[in-house]
Amino acid sequence: MKRLVDIGVLLRLFDRSDPHHGSIRLALRRLRREGDLLCVAAQNAAEFWNVSTRPASVRGGYGCSISETDSRLSVLERYSELLTESPSSHAIWRKLVTDVRVRGVAVHDARLVSVMLDNGITSIVTLNPSDFQRYDDIVASTPSSILKPR
Repeated sequence: MKRLVDIGVLLRLFDRSDPHHGSIRLALRRLRREGDLLCVAAQNAAEFWNVSTRPASVRGGYGCSISETDSRLSVLERYSELLTESPSSHAIWRKLVTDVRVRGVAVHDARLVSVMLDNGITSIVTLNPSDFQRYDDIVASTPSSILKPR
């Protein structure tokens, strides 16, 4: 199964001081071991760069250097499939934002969902599953839910 990995998960994967770090590493390893293909949207790669290189003193920034961020992003690219937007994903996005009545910052999640649906993906690994509840075709899992005994 293909699964999109959300930005919050991607950022914390490299932050050993974050309380979610351990469960994220274990959950992503389990998924890969079970044959799932992890995916990253181009939008999330750009957000990853933004937050990673933003000064630590500024709104959630990590304060990483360009070379450290480049190295981390290279790891993500090596272990996941990069999903890009297409004209059809844009059309899906336009339909989603009007049908589901998306407003404000939630437009970014709708954009991820449109890329997912355009690529036949219905599962996302996220720390914020409530952000994806409005989308009937999307199953949002947290790292801790992935680690629960099956």
